[in-house]
Amino acid sequence: MAARIILLNGVGSAGKSSIAKALQVIAQAPLLHVQMDAFLEMLPAAYLDHPDGLSFTTQDAQGYPEVVIHSGPVLQRLMRGMRHAIAAMAAQGNDMIVDEVLFGSQMAEYERLLAGFQLFRVGVFAPLELLEARERSRGDRLIGLARWQYPRVHAGQTYDLEVDTSTATPAECARLIAARFGF
Repeated sequence: MAARIILLNGVGSAGKSSIAKALQVIAQAPLLHVQMDAFLEMLPAAYLDHPDGLSFTTQDAQGYPEVVIHSGPVLQRLMRGMRHAIAAMAAQGNDMIVDEVLFGSQMAEYERLLAGFQLFRVGVFAPLELLEARERSRGDRLIGLARWQYPRVHAGQTYDLEVDTSTATPAECARLIAARFGF
């Protein structure tokens, strides 16, 4: 049987990691949780806040801070490597939940790399006001990151299922995903 991959895409603080952990608890088969953040942590410290790696600038967006993400060639190579690593893990029969923040054609790259497997694309949504409140309460996020990501993450994306973490708990979202895709 081909590996199954649940791809959770959403703005930071939307609840992707919480949904993934809840899915791992209820799934009938083992699901690996692959987090984009784990790959970002692989970057050498010198490439954080560096034009070749990952950097951020804050700008004013109608009176609100908005943090723009800049991806240099080192970060872009790392993220392409992540997508290829996921395909390699799937080739070994690993079922996975991938926790990502995708922009533009990155979904298409996943679809191409994972064409021989079962890919379930799940959009994780929440209103901007709630995302910003979560961003502030977490204390580990740049304030304004959600505002910049919000109009970009889901733009042009097509999903097999959409969940809204403002109206459903992570456990409820996990049950919806498991029921829809047979996990």
